[in-house]
Amino acid sequence: MVGNRPVGRRSEGSWRRLNAVSATAFVIGGSLFAIGAALAQGDVGGPRLAAAVFLAGGVFFCVGGYSGVLLAEPGGLEWLSAAVLFAGTLVFAINLLDALIGDLSPAQEDRLVWSPDMVGCALFLVSGHFAMVAISRNWLPVWRPRDAGWRIAAVNQLGSVLFMVSAVASFVRASGDLIAIGIANWGTLNGALCFAIAGVMQEFQRP
Repeated sequence: MVGNRPVGRRSEGSWRRLNAVSATAFVIGGSLFAIGAALAQGDVGGPRLAAAVFLAGGVFFCVGGYSGVLLAEPGGLEWLSAAVLFAGTLVFAINLLDALIGDLSPAQEDRLVWSPDMVGCALFLVSGHFAMVAISRNWLPVWRPRDAGWRIAAVNQLGSVLFMVSAVASFVRASGDLIAIGIANWGTLNGALCFAIAGVMQEFQRP
């Protein structure tokens, strides 16, 4: 999700509708991820309930990611950022589906759930870097807090960093325990809120 601009002959009205779909999807997806993390942290409803809420959030993340690809100009760095983000949402979908299987051994958890999670987080970080480079027009992102697109990308990137922290903390030891379950849950919750907030910011973005 970056500061995209109208593509080709797309009308301003069409751009606004597509932007609204993308932004709303990230608001809902981020909110559901935050709820899932809160359920997991509070041990409410068991792991299956949290996993189901995460999966629902993942569907909205995929919708938001795909809409972002449609918003960006093909071939540009903003499009590459959106494409990498969309790829990350698809990898997350694999991770979330596997998490619903249940009764996995620690080795299976790390292979089927933790590994895709790490890949998805890495793709989110790469996407965020591309977005900030596209706006800064410099491979070393420049501080541009007055630029609405830059602010959205920065909030998303913070969310991606928190997701990565959560993913690292989610590694399952041979004993079956996570490295740091509290950090994993709070990292997911706050990272998800960053994406939801950025979605709200995107709602007010103008072409």
